[in-house]
Amino acid sequence: MEWLNALADWISAKANRIPIGELSKTFVDWLTNNFEGFFRGVTVGLNFVLEGTVNALLAIPDVILLLLITALSYLLQRSWKLALFTAVGLLLVMNFDLWKAMVETLVLVIYITIASLIIGVTIGIICARRPVLYQMLSPVLDLMQTLPTFVYLVPVLVFFGLGLAPALIASIIFVVPAPIRLTYLGISQVQKPLVEAGESFGCTRWQLLVKVKLPAAMPTIMAGVNQTIMLALSMAVIAALVGARGLGAPVVRALNQRNVPLSVEAGLAIVVLAIVLDRMLKQRRAARSSKQ
Repeated sequence: MEWLNALADWISAKANRIPIGELSKTFVDWLTNNFEGFFRGVTVGLNFVLEGTVNALLAIPDVILLLLITALSYLLQRSWKLALFTAVGLLLVMNFDLWKAMVETLVLVIYITIASLIIGVTIGIICARRPVLYQMLSPVLDLMQTLPTFVYLVPVLVFFGLGLAPALIASIIFVVPAPIRLTYLGISQVQKPLVEAGESFGCTRWQLLVKVKLPAAMPTIMAGVNQTIMLALSMAVIAALVGARGLGAPVVRALNQRNVPLSVEAGLAIVVLAIVLDRMLKQRRAARSSKQ
């Protein structure tokens, strides 16, 4: 057994270590030195858009914004129960004095969702037309979903500094595999007779995609939208660790201070926001499915 221990020691010896970490550091340093201006420009642009949206929403009186969100939930779903829950939940957040943090988290989630869907749905459609491409991307998507967030949070922090920009980019990296997979799955599972019927009527590839495949795959794609929002919201606490404001900040502060009341209040605020967004999207998806 001694030779097995000696073999293990030789494999784990520092002199025999594969320099993946050092190569990664060299690559990150090269990018930082050669594209510093680009990263700074991206940071300034993203912070301008995100902070501008937050300031615009915070300029609206809190009660007015609460009524607008409640009215929007009712208009989208025609459900007085959802509207009532939205109003009561947002009043609870306001009572906890977490309204500003909630708005900051909501804005970040909206932009994460929009960017992830634009990237994810586009790549998912391309992969559905080129299954070989999806097979090549699948290990990368597995890596993006299983790699701990803090691993790629460090280089993102080096590139873009503290603030909303690194939180947005790190969240997109974590979230975007979901819409890619579900868009690909939805389009790939469209029944062949439906596609053949579209082709028999002389549909072009674009018409076949827009008028046949996407409508048929919409329930699965909407499930991807829902999952995208939930994953984006789950990044709230991690976003606070890189300087992003929002509901994650009081959670981190409560952890450092061992402040149980603050942690419970911030956690409930996150839950309220998650349930409101989830219920709105689920009912909308169900309504569309019933129409089809």
